[in-house]
Amino acid sequence: MSRRLDVLLVLMVLIWGANYSVMKRAFGEMPPMAFNSLRLVLGSALFYAGIRWARRAARQPGGLSSILYTPTPLTARDRVDLVWLGLIGHTGYQLCFASGVARTTASNGALIIGASPVVVAGLSALLGRERLGPLHWLGAAVSAFGIYAAVGLGASFDDATWRGDLLMFLAVCCWAAYTLGGGQLMARHSPLYVTGMTMVIGTVPYVLLSLPSFAHVAWASVGWITWTSLVLSSIFALCVSYLIWYAGVQRLGPSRTAIYSNMIPLVAIAIAALWLGEPVSRAKILGVLAVLAGVFLTRLARRYAPST
Repeated sequence: MSRRLDVLLVLMVLIWGANYSVMKRAFGEMPPMAFNSLRLVLGSALFYAGIRWARRAARQPGGLSSILYTPTPLTARDRVDLVWLGLIGHTGYQLCFASGVARTTASNGALIIGASPVVVAGLSALLGRERLGPLHWLGAAVSAFGIYAAVGLGASFDDATWRGDLLMFLAVCCWAAYTLGGGQLMARHSPLYVTGMTMVIGTVPYVLLSLPSFAHVAWASVGWITWTSLVLSSIFALCVSYLIWYAGVQRLGPSRTAIYSNMIPLVAIAIAALWLGEPVSRAKILGVLAVLAGVFLTRLARRYAPST
């Protein structure tokens, strides 16, 4: 199961890495807030349908994996957790990310988002959720160096970008809180349910806040490629990848899952080079190798972790 989950997490990295170029192409015909709002609505609808299907399928002989269904009833605390996770992990994260990208450079944004595994690991250790050994911290450090080598060498933190830099850091904090809070819930509930319900909850205020952006959409000019991008991004970048992410959190823990997200900016760089013709420097190649080495070290840390 561990090896299969590793493969799924790599698939998640490829999907999220490609999603940057897919969305960048779509933003040429539809404002980011409007595009993202429609994407979240479709993703929420698919998750809700999946939750209802899982409840019916669980009654059949053989049952379902705990990734898809658990019979544990919701407590009052669980309902509160679902609400704040939805607001932070979907409404807050998406608002900070979209606004941050608009106000800072691509290098700054990728560098800051690439630091999310370190933030997740630090918060998890601080809260006593996980005991992380030297190999894991070494892997996180090597991966962080790889992110810096790939996208941080040319980054600038000046008066023109600091507001966007701050928003990107807030997005990282939202994602870390969402990952750790969701991990607690999934001790009793399935990743499908937790991810789906938090997305449904978080989508409602996001859509309300994005309503003014719909007035700026030239609907007659939106082509089929943009509509196809919206559907594929919703299905794969939201539904499939979020489910894989939380399955990893449930089975591996938040810190060991988060280390995979170090590879996402690097995949995004590679796809942008192939698709958009962006140059790939030696520093970026060095960064790719360092990030892969960091993930390998973290994988070793998981293999040799003492049994509890």
